[in-house]
Amino acid sequence: MTYWLMKSEPDCYSIDDLKRDKVEHWDGTRNYQVRNMMRDQMEVGDLAIFYHSNAKTETGCVGIMKVHSKAYPDPTQFDPQSEHPDPKSDPDNPRWLCVDMKYVEHLPRLVSLAEIKLDPAFATMPLVMRGNRLSVFPIKKIHFDRICKLATQEQ
Repeated sequence: MTYWLMKSEPDCYSIDDLKRDKVEHWDGTRNYQVRNMMRDQMEVGDLAIFYHSNAKTETGCVGIMKVHSKAYPDPTQFDPQSEHPDPKSDPDNPRWLCVDMKYVEHLPRLVSLAEIKLDPAFATMPLVMRGNRLSVFPIKKIHFDRICKLATQEQ
């Protein structure tokens, strides 16, 4: 199993939205590296941390979700009314992919980016490393487990 951290702005799509919808496609990714990870590395059943980025309140890890489908063409690339259209993408050879994600649970509390940055256990996690701006990336099981443990502790 591979573990992931997947970012979404809560004003766009939040952990509460995923809980309501139960399963939803993770669309709008317009980065070739992320597309390739979805296509080549993500497997049904992989677990992911749902991370609220650019939040009006606090930024951080808020829940757990599960990869529910293999990668398939992202429908938003062909929809000129979507927030992520790509007029250069060809329906016969789609440029962008998405995966379906299934809600698992909210974390007992948000584990903030500030808290993660202060914890030496996360020194090698891509989230805190300079230059990493990806919205989806694999994380080590030790990092996944540490986030889950911190979420059960009072801050």
